[in-house]
Amino acid sequence: MNAPSPDDPAAIAAWRTAERKRLRAARLDLTAEQRALAAQAIATELDRLVAGRLGDPAGHVNSGYWPIKAEPSLLFWMEALHARGARIALPVVEAPSAPLVFRAWHPGARMERGHWNIPVPAADAARLIPEITLAPLVGWDPGGYRLGYGGGYFDRTLAALAPRPYIIGVGLDASRIPTIVPQSHDIRLDAIVTEGGRK
Repeated sequence: MNAPSPDDPAAIAAWRTAERKRLRAARLDLTAEQRALAAQAIATELDRLVAGRLGDPAGHVNSGYWPIKAEPSLLFWMEALHARGARIALPVVEAPSAPLVFRAWHPGARMERGHWNIPVPAADAARLIPEITLAPLVGWDPGGYRLGYGGGYFDRTLAALAPRPYIIGVGLDASRIPTIVPQSHDIRLDAIVTEGGRK
């Protein structure tokens, strides 16, 4: 389906819904081995990117994500970063349609069920402000824009955070689309990393 006119919000919304469905179905078709290999390649590039931004990650706050719906699982990378002294956070929906908050996470942290039944650090975990934030991608375009799940949580959060973190979109080469038809509320990512490297 061709991308709609940028001046037709209703058509854009319908088109994005169809693209999300198509891209998620393609991702679910990947084998566990293909997903694991992609995650390893992504982690290697993230190490380079984080080192270039922060040098030694010890003491710095990095926000990851808990993988859902066949997203590349980077839990092993988050654990390794934590072992090197980094502080790790996970995004949490505390109120519908409000910006996300970031709660401290570490291997073995006490978790609870959050929005969409996603595991999140327990409510008594410390709140952190990330310096680097990973944003999982359903789709992405060469302009650096992200197609997410449609709730708008990441865009609202990134628009509200001060200081703004360095935002890295994480996804698959196959999830590239020519454009997401960005609107005024869409936040451009600072970098996109796939199994094929930095885009």
